[in-house]
Amino acid sequence: MVNLLVIADDFTGALDTGVQFRTKRSVIQLWTGETENMISAIKSGIQVLILDAETRHMTPEQAYQTVFQIVSLAIQLGVPCIYKKTDSGLRGNVGKELAAMLDAGGGPRLHFIPAFPKMNRVTVNGIHYIGQVPVADSVFGSDPFEPVRHSNIQNIIGEQSNIPTYLVAAGEDIPDKEGILIYDAVTDEDLLQIAQRLNDCHQLKLLAGCAGLAAVLPKLLNLTQYDCRRPAMNPRLITVCGSINPITIEQLDTAEKNGMHRIRLTPQQKLDPTWLESEDGECVLAQWLNKLQHSTAAIIDCGGPEEAEETRSYALTRDMNIEATRSAIAQSMGRLLERMLEGGLEATLMLTGGDTLLAFMREINQDSLIPVCELVPGVVLSRTEYNGKRIDLISKSGGFGSAELLTDLAKIIAHSGEEELVC
Repeated sequence: MVNLLVIADDFTGALDTGVQFRTKRSVIQLWTGETENMISAIKSGIQVLILDAETRHMTPEQAYQTVFQIVSLAIQLGVPCIYKKTDSGLRGNVGKELAAMLDAGGGPRLHFIPAFPKMNRVTVNGIHYIGQVPVADSVFGSDPFEPVRHSNIQNIIGEQSNIPTYLVAAGEDIPDKEGILIYDAVTDEDLLQIAQRLNDCHQLKLLAGCAGLAAVLPKLLNLTQYDCRRPAMNPRLITVCGSINPITIEQLDTAEKNGMHRIRLTPQQKLDPTWLESEDGECVLAQWLNKLQHSTAAIIDCGGPEEAEETRSYALTRDMNIEATRSAIAQSMGRLLERMLEGGLEATLMLTGGDTLLAFMREINQDSLIPVCELVPGVVLSRTEYNGKRIDLISKSGGFGSAELLTDLAKIIAHSGEEELVC
């Protein structure tokens, strides 16, 4: 029986949380709405089941119904601990999803600990910070698809739910309140102390947060972990980026300045689903494949702020709104990468942005991934298969990492055969 069910709102979030458990009996699956698959997984003997529910871009009501259905089924099957993984920048349907957790879970309270200190996401007096900046004033506040409009977590939840919320200061005892308890935390030690207090009070049942809290749960839940050694990977790194987060754009620009070959897709290549099968598309694809096969590291991306206006104008000619544009870009990136693998590309793949990763997984007809290890905090190596061959996939969300991340990863991959202990 599963000890822990994690419900994530996108694929990269499922991965950066799932890898924290480092158990050989864990699996990450895409939720398709088919309860039979979830029942089978829960009864299969795995310790941790991580479901990517893909609720990030749903309407609030759709997100509520999806999470409610999953939690209700988990409760019926006797799963002892359910963890709602939220975005570390608090994007998405946070209020509705936490409300669904509490409504379906049947408990008097849900414990929400959104801090991720290793990635400079902390919570102080109920205000969520990215570095030293309140989240609504950070890059997450200007996200073109799902901007975070509040830094006060009670206000974020209150946008979508009228469930009572209470702040819990660092070191404070757990209040005997019914609703959503929001915990301050600025260090990993804070997270550990919170989890230990919850465990001592037998309240590790309905939890929410990001990968930060997940990292301290295995020992408290008696999960059998293993030491993780970085496996050998193909030394060629191909990064496919569908994110336009400013942090990611800076990483791409830095890598290009350091010599990485970069392919920027044009608006037609991103938004016209017929382009790749056209005569021009076939010719360009062959040229790109030839170039990538002779590169040790390369980038394929959808462009940054400079290309945004041109992309918007092209989208308007096709009557595409912002949501249709986001979806089309992800699908084009996933389809392009699948065609490159079909054409013989051999490389370690890095996919940035949950939408891009999901689109690629659908193109290769896979609905599960096995997390292997974190290469650096927030950057996860996983494995899957395509046409009988193993694929090494590196993933991260758009808002993680230093400017030198891609160049650092290229060096790590080049020396990956040294089997270094990484956890």
